[in-house]
Amino acid sequence: MLNILRKRAQSTVIQGMVLLIAVVFIFWGVGTNLNNNRNAVAVVNGEEISLQTYQRAYDRMVENYRQQFGGQVPQGLLEGLNIKGQVINQLIQAELLRQGAAEMGLMISKEATQREIQEMEAFQQDGRFDLNRYKEVLSQSRLTPTSFEGGMRNDMVTSQAVEAIGSFALLPEVEVQQWLNFSEEEVSLAVKTVKSSDFEDKVEVNDTELATWFDQHKAQYISEPKIRLQYLFFDFADDLDQVQVTEDALKARYAGELDKFSTPEQRHARHILFKVTDQDDEQVVATKKQLAEEVLARARSGEDFAELARQYSEGPTGEKGGDLGFFGRGQMVAAFDDAVFSMQPGAVSELVRTSFGFHIIMLEEVRPASTRTFEEVRNELAGTMKKEEGKAITFKKSSAAYEAIIRAGSIANYSEQESMAVQETGFFDRSQPPAGITADPVLLQAAFGLGKGELSSLVELNKGYAILFVDDIQQPQEPELADVRDQVVDDYRREQAVDLARIAADEQLASAKEQGTLGGDELEETGYVKRTGAQGGTVPSEVITDAFSLAPAVQLPDRPVGVGNIFYLYEIRDRRLDSAAVDENKETQLKEQLLSTLQNRLVTNWLAGLQEKAEIWTNSALLQ
Repeated sequence: MLNILRKRAQSTVIQGMVLLIAVVFIFWGVGTNLNNNRNAVAVVNGEEISLQTYQRAYDRMVENYRQQFGGQVPQGLLEGLNIKGQVINQLIQAELLRQGAAEMGLMISKEATQREIQEMEAFQQDGRFDLNRYKEVLSQSRLTPTSFEGGMRNDMVTSQAVEAIGSFALLPEVEVQQWLNFSEEEVSLAVKTVKSSDFEDKVEVNDTELATWFDQHKAQYISEPKIRLQYLFFDFADDLDQVQVTEDALKARYAGELDKFSTPEQRHARHILFKVTDQDDEQVVATKKQLAEEVLARARSGEDFAELARQYSEGPTGEKGGDLGFFGRGQMVAAFDDAVFSMQPGAVSELVRTSFGFHIIMLEEVRPASTRTFEEVRNELAGTMKKEEGKAITFKKSSAAYEAIIRAGSIANYSEQESMAVQETGFFDRSQPPAGITADPVLLQAAFGLGKGELSSLVELNKGYAILFVDDIQQPQEPELADVRDQVVDDYRREQAVDLARIAADEQLASAKEQGTLGGDELEETGYVKRTGAQGGTVPSEVITDAFSLAPAVQLPDRPVGVGNIFYLYEIRDRRLDSAAVDENKETQLKEQLLSTLQNRLVTNWLAGLQEKAEIWTNSALLQ
């Protein structure tokens, strides 16, 4: 139902505020005096919020979360997010907004409310308001005309209040210019790197210091748990020769799975998208539609469709000339799908309206539906059926062996009774298993889930079935330094090299400050870069961010910028304002964003003032 509301406010922030109001008033009817109903969850300046109102709002919010998580809300999420508290706070703020609008003397007539409703597309038939459709839509949402129209009046008057408060926002031109200077400022850097890897061979390894370092880091050298396995393996390939697939069986399987070998009709299309949302006002929609109609006329007059898409399309395929590739029926939204599958190759559609906006579609090519013949798929089908039947034989054989092991009391007794060799491994950990089937991730998952002396169930692997027995387990152990000395020395050198690199970077920066410039042959020039967006070559963003933090007259940083095991020195060679990037459209967009922020702040402060002066009571017992 929210999608049928036309928002009057132009600012995106105020639209968001109005959306909150719409959610509350239209669906839950806040603001009725219930004459001291003891089932109220809150009272705001004498106006009660009923338990029924609260429950409907709560159910709606829970349903929104359920949809976000694919139909199932994770356990504990609602409690963790304090959904009950969120709902009651929203209802209280909505009631404060309604009361604030009333104090301002704002009123909406019954006739104005009716006109607003009559203009809603959801209630229209053939472009005109239809009373029967109106009642039907409300009935489906469990609303009466009286409650809906009352909610609409509340929504409209509160929207007027929000717009009125927001209209007091004033945006000085100097603030716009300051933001433009901030966002479009560019710097050009010369950067030098000091890598710790260049200092590793300079680290002197002293046995005493190494032993001390090892004691401090011993935990990282504790070994993984290791197991020793006995196992039986039943290979699928060993039983394939027993399988005979008849021609009749193949034909029956082909007939029964014909859909698998059929490809539905596919169509190759391009489109040009002019984005329009349900929250856009009529003027925006009309402007976009007019532009779309102009581009449609050019496309139909013979202009290159792909070039028009690259120039005008606001969709992600615009850079590719609007190319959507091949797709089947049902893969696109309904209106788009219906249009494409009613066109002939080379045709350009009328404007198609979807939830994404206005589309102009050109059908490139039709790939007819097709079905591979039995002869074409016979060998493929025979291979599949042979593997399936061979796998069934292997399963039966391995299951019989498993039952025999249980009867024998152990895998060793079974091996002796059946004269069947049991495979054995030495001790190994999970990260370095022996080659072969023991390296299969499924086998490792099963094996390391067993305790000493435990027998697995039947484990299905890629190549067959396995039965595992954990003969022994070695628990994690702290090694002696002598056992892992080579690794410890390497790690020690790497860590100490970072300290040496830091010292070297500090010294080079100090020298650069004395000389007034960063010298050396190994400097990387970044070219001009901004605070955000594409950065300067291989120079990390941390360096760019640090450079923009310096005062305008400073060229060298206070300290090297460490990123991982590399230290960066830089000098700002130039600063400038990218005036070419500041066009009229960008300046207008920035003004709208800044004004929207100011409007939001005014409305928020106004609402906070109302809440501070209000007498608010909440029924904590009902909310537990």
